[in-house]
Amino acid sequence: MKNLAAMMKQASQMQQKMADMQAELEAATVEGSAGAGMLRVTMNGKNELKSVTIDPKIVDPTDVEMLQDLFLAAHSDALRKTEAVKAEAMQKAAGGIQLPPGLKLPF
Repeated sequence: MKNLAAMMKQASQMQQKMADMQAELEAATVEGSAGAGMLRVTMNGKNELKSVTIDPKIVDPTDVEMLQDLFLAAHSDALRKTEAVKAEAMQKAAGGIQLPPGLKLPF
């Protein structure tokens, strides 16, 4: 019974760490950019797009495709950075326990 109580306590602590981590990820901001920073997107740690900034110099009505490509590149850049933030937060929450690669917890 003593082990069960210890396991329950650990589970409760882990649940609190996960809740804290989710709040931390929602508050985190990551910026992705393309075109030498002329197009920037900002996301939170939960992959929610928060803002898009476009330098007017790159807006060419005859070349909308370039603007679309820059947006996709900036978004991909932000996603890569967000994944790094998530991995770091997971490592912190797991208390140094190595989690299997590709393990996706509830976020």
